[in-house]
Order: sequence, then C-alpha cells, then structure tokens
Amino acid sequence: MSSDANNDSLFSSFQKWRNLILLALAELLAMTLWFSASAVIPQLSSQWNLTTGQKAWMTMSVQVGFVVGTLISAVLNLADRFSNRYLFAISASCGALFNGLIALFPVSAQSTIIFRFLTGAVLAGVYPPGMKLTATWCKKDRGMGIGLLVGALTLGSAMPHLLNALPFFGADGMPPWRSILTATSIMSILAAIITALFVKAGPHLSQTAPFNWRYAGQGLAYKPTRLANFGYLGHMWELYAMWAWTPIFLIDCYQNSQWSLTAARLAGFGVIAIGGISCVIAGVLADKMGRTTITILSLVISGACALLVGCFFEHPVLATAVCLIWGFAVVADSAQFSTAVTELADSRYVGTALTIQTSMGFLLTLFTIHLIPWLKDMIGWQQVFMVLAVGPALGILSMACLRRLPEAARLASGNK
Repeated sequence: MSSDANNDSLFSSFQKWRNLILLALAELLAMTLWFSASAVIPQLSSQWNLTTGQKAWMTMSVQVGFVVGTLISAVLNLADRFSNRYLFAISASCGALFNGLIALFPVSAQSTIIFRFLTGAVLAGVYPPGMKLTATWCKKDRGMGIGLLVGALTLGSAMPHLLNALPFFGADGMPPWRSILTATSIMSILAAIITALFVKAGPHLSQTAPFNWRYAGQGLAYKPTRLANFGYLGHMWELYAMWAWTPIFLIDCYQNSQWSLTAARLAGFGVIAIGGISCVIAGVLADKMGRTTITILSLVISGACALLVGCFFEHPVLATAVCLIWGFAVVADSAQFSTAVTELADSRYVGTALTIQTSMGFLLTLFTIHLIPWLKDMIGWQQVFMVLAVGPALGILSMACLRRLPEAARLASGNK
C-alpha cells in the first residue's frame, strides 16, 4: 500500500508539473501578441509618420480592448462557467487572427489600432483563465505557480523586442514589422494548440459556478479583496507604463551617447524579460515569507528605481543597470496580488474575481501609458518616470492595511 501511495504521489506530482510547464509555455507564446506592435513603433513611425498620440495608442488600444474583454467576461462569469483551457485556446486563436490581419493585409495606422483593440479584447480569455487553471494545480505553493505563469507572461511580453533586436528575418537594420507580427501570430496559434490538446485542469477550484453577475463587484465590496486589489492597482500604475516606455527610453539614451541601436533593443528586451525570473523567485519566497512581505519589498525597490532612473540618462551603462533592477522588481509582486485574491475570494468565483482585478488594473494603465510620452515632451526623460513612484507608495499602504486584518491569515497558508 505504501508503494502504491508513493507511486500515486509521484504520478500526481508529474501531472501537476507537466500541466504547469505546458500552461506557462502557452502563456508565453500567446502573450507575445501584447507588445507585437509596440516593439516595432520605430518601423511604423517611419512608414506612417506616427504622432506621439498614435504611438501611445499602439499599446493603449490593446489595454482598452483587454479592459472591455475582461469586463464582459467578469459580468458573464465566463472563467467560472466554461472550460478554461478551451476558453484560453479559442481566445489565443482569435488573437492570432486579429494580429495576423495587420501583417497580411494593407492597413493604415487607424485600422491597426482597431485590430490591436480586438487583440486585447480576446486576450482577456488568455490571462485570467490561465491564472485560474494554474490555481487548480496549486494550493500551498500557489504563489509559486501563479508566479511561474506571470513570469511566462513577462517573457512573452518581452519577446517582440527580442525579435526586433536580432536579425532573425535577414535584416541588417530594422527588421520588417510585418514579419514580427506574423511570427507572434504563429506563436499564439501554437499556444492554442498546446492548451486545447495537452493542458488539463487540476483538482482545486475546478468546479463550475452558476451565472451570477453580482460577483463581478465582490472584489471591491469585500474589504480583504478590496485591499489586495488596491495594492494591485498601485502596482499596475507603474508596470505597463514602465514596460511600454523604458525600451524607448533606452533607445534614446543609447543614441544620445552614440551607442549601438541593436544593444539598446537588446537592453529593452532584457529589462522586461528579467522579470520572468523575479516572478518565480518572488512566488517561492511569498509562499514561505508571506504575500504582503514580498509585495511591499518589491514595491519599495521598484518605486525607488522610478525615482532614480532618469538621473542616468546621460550614462547608458548606469541607466541600463537601474532599468534591469527596476525590471526585476516591478513585476515580481504581480502574481502575488492575484494569488491573494484566489485565497481571499469566494472559491466558486475565483475566475471572476481574477478577471475583474485585471480589468481594473489594465484600465488604470491607460492613463499612465498615455501620461508618460506627454510628460516626456514637457520635462524630458530625466524626470518623467518619477510620477510612476506614486503607484508603489499607494500599493505599500494597501498591503500594510491588509496585513493587519484577521483574514490575512488565509494568505500563503498563514504566512501574511
């Protein structure tokens, strides 16, 4: 009996890690769609003479679409009523289609923004369902599991910058932007295949729930999840504006010192990609040391980097070093806010709670993504990122308040 029990345990562990790794791979491939157009803004600007506003909308349109998609999903409880793996696969396929249409047909800046909006809308069926699927395989190590998924998302978000930096498509200078978009669409199709055919839900949080639109508002009505969501909002105030504009900041920084443009693009990829490592590390530490402890520490470091990074615009090496530290810290806490919600919310509607959390967060990013280029034209790169430090400050306050609540004992198996 003992031998059979050990065999069952080993098989369960194998199944768990097989599904988590495949799901992380699918998330990485699908989320390459997010910054596919943002990474090739220099090429698009050269072809279409984009205004500052149009450049911002190449990223903001995805955010707007994602917010609309997540609101619809949350109200309809899609992530709790339907199979998450099929929802993921269908959404990734639709995202590949909308993204691919930009590359395969003659388009203008205006029609590209519309297709980017549609891409963002269907990605609402990729990210939150992916987190819930991960949570079905994890209980005591849920922070690590969702950290692995968000790390994969981070690497996927950085991937277009890598494709744009290296001569994968036989280009000596800037690679053809249509090739970058086509490549990311192919990656998203692979993500859909992996999820539909090889990923299964685990034993936790796997039950389906009846439709109840009222649960879309529970994330703010219930104080513990409200504070976790406020912490997440402080984090999101900073994250996507940093991801969207730091690679552009580094390009200007390197060009200002007459450094290699390819090196600048690689640095931009590294600044985002390094967060893939920090998400997993922070997840492991948060499961042992506490959710609020790790989120507060991450927010302190990222906020400090936001205040300091502009001071090194004239010094590419130092600017890159600070950006790498910032990239490591700025997303390290992301999965822990979501994990906290899975531990605090009604277990029947975890998918809806995660969807509404991400909807609120990405709605906020619209403001800061648009704010940064506008402020940059007014005050320059040296000071513009300081405004992002407001988010970490408010996030720290929210998580400190959550830590004091009795319900915080449900976080990380009692590790606040």
